[in-house]
Formats: sequence, structure tokens, C-alpha cells
Amino acid sequence: MRRSSLTRRVVLCGFGLLTLGTLIAWKALPAGDDSLNTVSVTRHDIESSVTALGTLQPRRYVDVGAQASGQIRKLHVEVGDQVKEGQLLVEIDPSTQQAKLDAGRFSIDNLKAQLAEQQAQYQLAEHKYKRQRNLAAGGATREEDVQSAQAELKVTQARIDMYRAQIRQAQANLRSDEAELGYTRIYAPMAGTVVAVDAREGQTLNAQQQTPLILRIAKLSPMTVWAQVSEADISHVKPGMSAYFTTLAGGKRRWTSTVRQILPVPPKPLDQSSQGSGSPASTSGSSASSKVVLYTVLLDVDNPDNALMAEMTTQVFFVAGRASKVLTVPVAALNEGGGDNLRIAQVLTTQGKVEQRQVRTGLSDRLRVQVLDGLDEGERLLIGAPAGSGG
Repeated sequence: MRRSSLTRRVVLCGFGLLTLGTLIAWKALPAGDDSLNTVSVTRHDIESSVTALGTLQPRRYVDVGAQASGQIRKLHVEVGDQVKEGQLLVEIDPSTQQAKLDAGRFSIDNLKAQLAEQQAQYQLAEHKYKRQRNLAAGGATREEDVQSAQAELKVTQARIDMYRAQIRQAQANLRSDEAELGYTRIYAPMAGTVVAVDAREGQTLNAQQQTPLILRIAKLSPMTVWAQVSEADISHVKPGMSAYFTTLAGGKRRWTSTVRQILPVPPKPLDQSSQGSGSPASTSGSSASSKVVLYTVLLDVDNPDNALMAEMTTQVFFVAGRASKVLTVPVAALNEGGGDNLRIAQVLTTQGKVEQRQVRTGLSDRLRVQVLDGLDEGERLLIGAPAGSGG
């Protein structure tokens, strides 16, 4: 009995000491520490950037239209064809233009014939006038006959001038008709690739109201990225800034570039009243609250292997700064510190205590932030500990 009682006392005493030790260790840590995680201050490469979505378009292209009306007789190219400057692209039926040109030439011939007749009449009127003057000098004719001959001479000269003017006008019209006939054969204004064909053989074109679009020629290198940057980020993007982008088709491949231009005016918003059946009153509130202003930023990139195609979607990264092998911590490990580059960290010391420390930060990639001052490599920080929880 005594031995059993002694054993029981030893067990109870040991359990009491274990409980006391656990209580002391629990007191040494801040309340709620069992739910907090820690991270280490480590070295990483970090990049501060602004991201945006964009669309690829050829930097240089031209829309080829028709300046002459008529039916397309022959289309010499298809989408994807490489063309040279001056190459014949389209032939339009020239029947109408040729007939108009012929009529203009006939009109000029007619006017020239009438001019020749008037020139003959002028010579006759000139002889008649001279004869009347000679007769008047000898008193053998009346003064009114002299005046009549002089008037006839002037009328004939006026008719000659009129026909000459009409001939010049007809010749100008003829040059216009010749040019219009030339428009029935359309040539490539530049070398490039045919990226779109909007007309077909046999189609009738009407160039009187507006210029019909037939096809588009583009140079596929360089290409231009039209990136849409939000209003909140546009102040961080500057002309000349380094950037890179990826495409869905390119996998992990990156294309590097620099910002060429920032368009000063964003695209105009769509007219809400013309969409859907909702009244303006029911849509104005939601549209005002959900409206995101986007500014267009242009970047050019060479495309020697034609891996980039028009209308491709891109994810663009505008690089504000880079740093290699610098001290970093997760953004979630720092609290606001009263300044743009000042933060508060909860540092777990080697003694198991939590020390509140001010940290000066640098670049951030929105997941990690660069530590400029206040922390050393290898130190551990509490994540989720509010500022001022240290003891």
C-alpha cells in the first residue's frame, strides 16, 4: 500500500510539472500564436510591373479600294499572298470608262472641226473688213457697211476663242476619263501580305457614293501591340519604358519592346441608350459604378518569323523596375507603416518573442516586396499578426 501511494504521488507531481512548463511556454508567446504562420526573409529576383491586355495589329497597312465603278473582271490575289509594289491586283471591266473616253475624243474632234470652220470664216470676214476700209477711204461705201464688216470679224474671233476654250475643257475631261480608265486596273501601292479580301470576282462596285474596299495589304513586321491600361495604372507607364508581352499561341515565349506612344484620349464609351431594352434610368447607375476607363498604349515589335499574327491577344508587362538577388518578403507579412515606403513587420526573435519593427521597402511585384532596411536575411516574420501585438 505504501509503495502504491508513493508511486501515485510521483506521477501526480510529474504531471503537475509538465502542466506548469506548458503554461510557462504558452505565456511566453502572444495570444493566438498557434494560429499564426511565419515566413523568412530571403533573397529573390523581383520585378515591379504594370500588366495589361492588348491586341496585335500590323504597324503599317493600306486598304486598297476602287476609284472606278464596274464589275470585277479578275482578282489576281488571295489572302496570304505576298505582293510587290506595283503588282497588278484587280481588273475591273473597263467598258463604261472606255466608251466615255471614246466619246470624249469624238467630242474634241468635233470641236476642232468647228474651230477650223470658224477660222475660215474669220479669214473671210477679215478680207471683207479690209475691203470695206479701202472703199471707205475712197468714199465708195457707207460707214455702216464698214462697221458691219468689223463687227462680223469680232464675232468670228469670239467664236474661235469659244471653241478653243471648249477644246481645252474637253481635253481636261479626256485626261480625267483616261485616269478613270486607268483606275480599272488596280496595282499594289506597297509590298506586303494580303491580309483581307472583301470583294469577289463578278461583284459590281459603285465608286460614286464611297470608295469600295477590295482588300488590305499589310507589312507583318514590325507589329504593334494596342494595350489597354487602366486609369489606375496609366500614370506608371511612360514613353520609352521597357515592356514585354506573351501570347496564347506563343507559350512561354516573350517578346520585348518599349512604349512608343500613349494615346491621350481613351475610346468613347458605347451609347447605353442604344443597347438593350432597359431604360436610361435603370442602366445609368450601374454603368457609372462599373465603368473602367482604359487608355491605349502602343508598342512595336519585330516579327521576322511571322509568329505574331493580327488580332492575337497579348498580356503585356510594363517594367517599372528590376532588382536581382535582393532581400524580399511576402507582401502579406507587412502592415501599413505610415508612409509610402514604410511598413511594419512582426519579427519572431530567437527568444520566442515578437518584436515590432519598421521596414523600408522598395520594388514590389504584388506578391513580394523588396526590403531596403529594417530586416536581415533569415529572420522570420509572423503573417497575420496585427501591428502592436508584440509583447
